[in-house]
Amino acid sequence: MKALVYDGPGSRKWTDVPDPVVRDAEDAIVRVDAVTICGTDLHILKGDVPSVAPGTVLGHEAVGVVEQTGPGVRDFAPGDRVLISCISSCGRCRYCRSGSYGRCTGGGGWVLGHLIDGTQAERVRVPFADHSMHHLPREIDDVTAVLLADILPTSYEVGVRNGEVGPGDTVLIVGAGPIGLAAIATARLYSPLRIVVVDPAESRRKAAEALGADVTLADAEEARDWVRSNTTDGFDVSIEAVGIPETFELCAELVRPCGRVANVGVHGRSAVLSLESLWDRDVTITTGLVDTSSTPMLMSMLAAGRITLPDLVTHRFGLAEIQEAYDIFADAQDTGAMKVVMLGDEADLSRT
Repeated sequence: MKALVYDGPGSRKWTDVPDPVVRDAEDAIVRVDAVTICGTDLHILKGDVPSVAPGTVLGHEAVGVVEQTGPGVRDFAPGDRVLISCISSCGRCRYCRSGSYGRCTGGGGWVLGHLIDGTQAERVRVPFADHSMHHLPREIDDVTAVLLADILPTSYEVGVRNGEVGPGDTVLIVGAGPIGLAAIATARLYSPLRIVVVDPAESRRKAAEALGADVTLADAEEARDWVRSNTTDGFDVSIEAVGIPETFELCAELVRPCGRVANVGVHGRSAVLSLESLWDRDVTITTGLVDTSSTPMLMSMLAAGRITLPDLVTHRFGLAEIQEAYDIFADAQDTGAMKVVMLGDEADLSRT
């Protein structure tokens, strides 16, 4: 089959690789009908995630149809339309039993496109299938469904839930890429007073406004000016959705005493933690890898229309066009790309 293979920092190739096979009784083989690119994939290509070995098929988000299951799989059968979670769960270790699937010690966690071959391929082997896939309702099309694999649960769990967004809060979101935009949509579930978004790209600020941001600002100086003019002491919650030192440091700077900083971005460089200005402010800082424990709830709300994500998917490609899709996604400031989706040759176009 064809797949996108990581070939070392700065290098990727669309090439022939062996078809996946069932290796464990709990495996499923899934035909990929829709797959997307994550900002984390760009971090891998930059060399920011050295645990990814050259030769690994990238990708950890996909929708598809089950083609084969191991004898230990009980909840899925060939022909089932499924969402593949970005996090695999053994379902047995202490972390999985408490819902912390991202910390799985039984062979799961973030493994797809990281420690084992991932989803940017014509087919993928999904370990622990019963705990790592979800049946998709008919109301959710493939292009929308793939957003449930990572960005929606990540923005909700690591950003909104960890940040404890609540009614009447003033919320800062730094970064209006896919995660930041999804954080707007999920933060609004909790009726914050204001959502303020900072991003240098005008197209992304407009997207943030379309999703419900109350204020959009271009840079750190505008954010500082807004805080001075509109608050007494800063934001109740600041959500970092970029993954560079400057954006984390801005979130820590602009949060109020007793406020919460929720870091979502994947960092490849050290950031400064200014304890000399934070130590007496009772600020809570959280980090985390998504667990995807919220996926069933988010799926239900998406199917019922309680969460809407207008125009979040800006570009569609065939799976064989994935190299072009990467170029456009990586140059988002000029191309206006938010989320790009690749469709497999056998995808049911009525579901896209």
